[in-house]
Order: sequence, then structure tokens, then C-alpha cells
Amino acid sequence: MQTTSVKLYSLEYNNAKTYWTTALFVAGNILLPQLCHLIPQGGMQWLPIYFFTLIGAYKYGWRVGLLTAVISPIVNSAGFGMPAPAVLPAILFKSILLAAAAGYAAKRFRKISILLLAGVVLSYQIVGTFGEWIWTGSFHTAIQDFRIGLPGMLLQIFGGYLFIKYLIRK
Repeated sequence: MQTTSVKLYSLEYNNAKTYWTTALFVAGNILLPQLCHLIPQGGMQWLPIYFFTLIGAYKYGWRVGLLTAVISPIVNSAGFGMPAPAVLPAILFKSILLAAAAGYAAKRFRKISILLLAGVVLSYQIVGTFGEWIWTGSFHTAIQDFRIGLPGMLLQIFGGYLFIKYLIRK
């Protein structure tokens, strides 16, 4: 498995670039879910609300990731009703876990690979599934991402890799 070095950042909260970058990733996390929701069960299959959170946290650090992770689901829920308010806590929990895992992996390994992104995606999904199970009391609901969302996890891993490696060169 090839590992590639890329230029990774760790933007601070006192840097205006943090907020501009976050705004772009939040916009992506608004547009991509809207496209996916045109397909029946598209949101549940493709897990689009997480895509730009992963990219933002991995490329620009956990702060951009955390802001994107919190703002995106809230704006989507308030503006478009998706995610539904009932599942918003689980989505927020998983989004925050994703931002933390991606930010940590990028800082720790200072490179990108399919294997690293797979580890990030699996880690937030596994911990998030247990958290959702505790929150909802339903194992069936908690494992929904593993039952239905495998295409979305693969999109995060392979699409995220391609996006970070080839589309965000700076």
C-alpha cells in the first residue's frame, strides 16, 4: 500500500484562514448531502455529511474538522430537515469523533494513505456505533452505517484520499 506525503496544516482558532476554510467545507457538507438525498436512501448509503469533515480535519487540522463537524449537521438539520432532529445527536457525536480521529492521524503520521484513512473511518464508525447504541438503546439502529452505509465509508476512504492527495495540493 502506497503512502504519500502531502502538505498538511494545523490551523489555529485565531487564524482567519481557519474560518474561511471551515466555511468552504461546511458548504461542501451542505451541497453533497443535498445531491445524495436526491437518491432514495442516498444519505444513509453515502454518509455525505462526513465527507468534508474528514478532508478538512485531515488536511487542515482538528480545529477546522471540529468546526465543520459541528456546524454542518446543525445547518443541514435546521435548513433542510436532514439529518432529522432525532438523529442529530448521533450524527454530531460521529462527526466530532471523525474530526478528532482524522486530525490525530494527520498530525501523528504526517502523510496520507488508504490504510490510514481506512483506520480513521473505521475508528470513528466503531466508537460512534457504540455511542449511538448507548444513546438510542437500539443495536439495530446503531449499526445502520455498517448495514447500509458501506458505500459511504468507501467514498470517505478512497474519495477522501484522492481529494486530499490530488485536488488540494496547497
